[in-house]
Amino acid sequence: MNGRLMPAAEATVSVFDHGLLYGDGVFEGIRFYHRRAFRLQAHLARLTLSARALALSLPWDQAALTRAVAETITAAPDDAGYLRLVVTRGVGALGIDPRSCRQPNLFIIADRLDAMAEARRRGARLIIAATRRLGADGLDPRIKSLNYLNPILARLEANRAGADEAVMLNAAGRVTEGSADNLFIVQGGRLLTPPASDGALAGITRAVVLELAATLGIAACEQPLTPYDLYTADECFLTGTAAELVPVADIDGRPLSHCPGPLFSRLDQAFRALIERECRNKPPAVTGEAE
Repeated sequence: MNGRLMPAAEATVSVFDHGLLYGDGVFEGIRFYHRRAFRLQAHLARLTLSARALALSLPWDQAALTRAVAETITAAPDDAGYLRLVVTRGVGALGIDPRSCRQPNLFIIADRLDAMAEARRRGARLIIAATRRLGADGLDPRIKSLNYLNPILARLEANRAGADEAVMLNAAGRVTEGSADNLFIVQGGRLLTPPASDGALAGITRAVVLELAATLGIAACEQPLTPYDLYTADECFLTGTAAELVPVADIDGRPLSHCPGPLFSRLDQAFRALIERECRNKPPAVTGEAE
């Protein structure tokens, strides 16, 4: 926290921190395997852009952030886990005006997070939420901010329905993503995912899947999708740093043709192999992976 390693129980922020009071800040979730951060530089680049979009000055440059991540991984009790890198606006006066916030707070949490582990084994059950994704003309989805109220409302719907995840539509009725993950479908051997312009986060794992699809010769593209496309898809799966790759079994009670499907299985295998190539038998990241 702000350059000092400490037990989680000792890490605190002021009740006047605008990250707590107003969700004013940015974050990245980062996986590490074999004590090496996966796709670290892509995460730090997105963090930088999110902060710039909020006119939030990062207290450290990318080299210092990379060293801090490496130090946190070294101190973590496990060889693999999840990091949450958070930058808040910092302490300020009550009221949303950020000018009173003089110094951002930056902390990195190392913990375990196995999101949707059971769903990964049996296939996730999805619903389409009534809660709509905020439009990009109001809050651009490329900003990974601390304010998650919109997807939290969708996740509450999934909880009440006994589902694993909620798919969010935009105001035009097109698919954006899950409450905390990107979404892919397979139709006729083609891999399709909603574009960021429809409200999807430009996910790091999403980008990796598109990269792997190109390597495997799988036709893939960004394309606007509707609930009909989800209901009639041959396969569907979720991607995210926390979730990794999760096959989908049914959507709104409609079973998918395949779960896990053949394309998902190929991509999941390639994803695991990529992690091994980039993270195994290498020292903890001190400069980050080249992108």
